[in-house]
Amino acid sequence: MNLMRIHIAADHAGYELKEHLKAHFADGGYDVVDHGAHEYDALDDYPSFCISAAEGVRDDADALGIVIGGSGNGEQLAANRVTGIRAALIWSEETARLARQHNDAQVGSIGGRMHSLEEATAIAEAFINEPFSEDERHQRRIDEMTAYEVKRG
Repeated sequence: MNLMRIHIAADHAGYELKEHLKAHFADGGYDVVDHGAHEYDALDDYPSFCISAAEGVRDDADALGIVIGGSGNGEQLAANRVTGIRAALIWSEETARLARQHNDAQVGSIGGRMHSLEEATAIAEAFINEPFSEDERHQRRIDEMTAYEVKRG
């Protein structure tokens, strides 16, 4: 059984996909932590959900996260506000794999209105299952970003 933890969050635009992915990954043996929304509300706002999921990932070194909205753009921006988090907009299986391989992104952001349920599931799977390459050039670039983040406070 896979014990990896996945922190997941979505606003109203991604609620249906979040519920689908939550069940999909739980059925696959993952420990899924739902940071909301916990019910559909057409007027809810994504930042608090996405920030909470990103904090969960930050505080759980072996975990990954998926945040979902209409386009995924705002959700990525919100997750990236959490110090130490690298969130990437993942819009294809290739961008999902590259976000992990090259950037060691811990959070993937998906636009729920941009993909079918099947496409979005494949994108999320690609992100969750791809390891960081640990290639020196990629680590060097991540270290540069981390140094800037620490310097600016």
